[in-house]
Amino acid sequence: MADKSNILDRYTTGARLNHWINAILMICLVLSGMALFHPSLFFLTDLFGGGSMARIVHPWIGVLAMLSFLGLFIRFWRYNLWTRDDSAWMRSVKHVVSGDEAKVPEAGKYNAGQKLVFWLMSILTILLLTSGLAMWDSQFGEYTTIEQKRLAVVVHAAAAVLLLIVVITHIYAAIWIRGTIRGMTRGSVTGGWAWRHHRKWLREEVGKTK
Repeated sequence: MADKSNILDRYTTGARLNHWINAILMICLVLSGMALFHPSLFFLTDLFGGGSMARIVHPWIGVLAMLSFLGLFIRFWRYNLWTRDDSAWMRSVKHVVSGDEAKVPEAGKYNAGQKLVFWLMSILTILLLTSGLAMWDSQFGEYTTIEQKRLAVVVHAAAAVLLLIVVITHIYAAIWIRGTIRGMTRGSVTGGWAWRHHRKWLREEVGKTK
């Protein structure tokens, strides 16, 4: 049995629930979007009841996904503000990759890499939402011109591809850094994990306890 004195709370139940709802919605959004993106992927529409149904539900799933991401943004934006320490962390990123984190500046609750992922997700989500609304003819067709719709299609596709790359990077990093997934499944991390990867945050948490 793990020593409970060596366990730190990292995420509340609400934050974890918000995260996993967003993850499920994003998976549905990606699958339905890919089904509509290219004829070779059209078979994915079977997951949503066929082509017509996939076309109908995709934008609604998108709205729900954006709302759930808004919940995450409101929860975490203040922890992702850029600082001088983050610039120093980025200059030492080669040591992070090599596993020599002793040479990397101490990180707060989130390191510079995580902050970049957060803000890229936020920007790309806004682009997907605005371009998606411009393409949603059944609801907003009368408010956009043909030229705007064509531009929206390009922006939507590019933003979707970039967001998928960012999400894959996010998932890979969570798996690569052992002990990270525990934070979003159990809501807690070990003191050893915090000391190695987020030492500044650990000091702050210990200070609160004292």
